[in-house]
Amino acid sequence: MMMVRRRSETLSEKHKKILQFLADYQAKNERPPSIREICAKVGISSTSVVNYDLDQLERRGFIIRDNRVSRGLRLTDKIREVVQIMDDILRVPIVGPIAAGLPLPDLQPGVSYISENETYAVEIARSLLPTREKGIDLYALEVKGDSMIDAMINDGDIVVMKPASEARNGEMVAIWLPEKNEATLKYFFKEKDGYTLKSANPAYSLIRIPKSRPLEIRGKVVMVIRKMDTIKM
Repeated sequence: MMMVRRRSETLSEKHKKILQFLADYQAKNERPPSIREICAKVGISSTSVVNYDLDQLERRGFIIRDNRVSRGLRLTDKIREVVQIMDDILRVPIVGPIAAGLPLPDLQPGVSYISENETYAVEIARSLLPTREKGIDLYALEVKGDSMIDAMINDGDIVVMKPASEARNGEMVAIWLPEKNEATLKYFFKEKDGYTLKSANPAYSLIRIPKSRPLEIRGKVVMVIRKMDTIKM
């Protein structure tokens, strides 16, 4: 399990989409796209809005514009560096909260976790993921509570999960309790007469689940993204 820190984004999602499209279009057509082509690809209805965004990107050194000619736009080396980084970025949707404390009634079973249109997501570098996790669908949960603080997981942190329905003893998993309509993040232990869910905080008692009660493993923790204060640039 890996831990990284969250940082404030220096580029908006819209600007990232514009930069990616500019680079892809230039590589394919050997010329820059028109303003209307950028509108259509990025989903912006107004050419004046695109012009405003391009002016912002020019001020930040990603492009050079010449408004005297049609398609008067040139990419700088800075945009190429950014696009290379963006190609390594994986957007993982944050589908809801998970309790690191008492069970929390928020993680619903049967959720379709992955969506191309997710707006609430965390970005991680594919290169940071273990090789075996790079080809699977991941989702993320925002931690609520302090029961896992000795595992360096605090309130407000993000846990990146891989879907799973089984776990080995001692693995940290998201557990769904159908009878209570509740979910919780705990260490999992399977025993002869049931299950034990253990916190990483001595202030919390063990949660014991008899075999007669339903219990579902919803995922295993792959990575923890630590909360950090927003840095104003």
